[in-house]
Amino acid sequence: MTSRPALRGRPMATTAGLTEVVLYDTLVNYLVSMARTVEGAMNRALDAMVSLENSRTSALPGEVFLLEPRINEMEIVIDEHAIRLLRRGSFTDDEMRLIVAALKITNDLERIGDLAVNLAERVISLREMPDVQVPEELAPMASAVRAMVSKSLGALIFRNVEMAAQVLESDDVVDQYRDRIFEQLLQHMTQEPTLVSPGLQFILATRHFERIADHATNIAEDIIFWGRGLDVRHGRGLTVRPEQSDPSSARQSVITENSHVLHSDVTPDCQTERA
Repeated sequence: MTSRPALRGRPMATTAGLTEVVLYDTLVNYLVSMARTVEGAMNRALDAMVSLENSRTSALPGEVFLLEPRINEMEIVIDEHAIRLLRRGSFTDDEMRLIVAALKITNDLERIGDLAVNLAERVISLREMPDVQVPEELAPMASAVRAMVSKSLGALIFRNVEMAAQVLESDDVVDQYRDRIFEQLLQHMTQEPTLVSPGLQFILATRHFERIADHATNIAEDIIFWGRGLDVRHGRGLTVRPEQSDPSSARQSVITENSHVLHSDVTPDCQTERA
C-alpha cells in the first residue's frame, strides 16, 4: 500500500512546531521554578531577620544555606537550556527577547539567593550579641522588599507588563526606609558605643534589603523588554502620570515607546519590534 507524502509530511511539521513550543515553555517553567525557590530563600532570610528573638525562626538561616546550591544549579541548567535554543538559530523576535531576558533574569535571581545567604549570616551574628533591638522600620522595609519580589514573580508567571511597572515604582520606597534606618542607627551608635556592633550588622542588612529590591527592579525591566520589546532601564520609556479615573491615586506607571529618539546621537534606535 502506497503512503501519501502529504499526510506523512504534515505530522512532521506539527511535531517540529510542538517541539519548538515545548522548548520555549520549558525555559519559562525553569525560570518560574528558580524564581519560586529564590523567593522561598529570601522569605526565610527576611523572617529570620525581623524576628530575631523568636525561637521558631532559629532554623531559618540553615534552610537558606541549604537552598543556595539548588539555586546555583538551577542557574546553570537555565543558561544551558537558553544556549541550546540559541544554537537552533531560528526564532521570532518574541522568542529572541525571551532568551535574552531569561539569561539576565537568572543572574538577578542568583544574586538575590546570595543576598539571602548574606542576610542569614547577619542573623547568626546578631543572635550571638546580647540585648539586640531590631530597628522599628526594619519590618516594614522587609515587607516592601517582599512585595517587590512577589510582584516580579507574578509579572514573570503572567507576563504582566503593568505589574512589572509597579515594581519599578516601588524601588524609591525601599531606598527611603534604608536612609531613615541608617540615620537612626547612626544616632544610636554615636550615643551608645555598645550598640556599634549590632548597628553595623543592621546597616549591612538594610544594604542587602536594598540590593534585593534592585535585582527585583532589574527583573521587572527584563519582563517589560520580553513582553513589549521596550528597554526601560534608567527610566527610558517609562513615565509616571496622575491616574485620571481615580482621584485618590496619585501616580500611575505608563509604559511608552522607547525614548531612543530623544538621544539618537548617543544610542541608535531599537530595532526590536513588538510581537
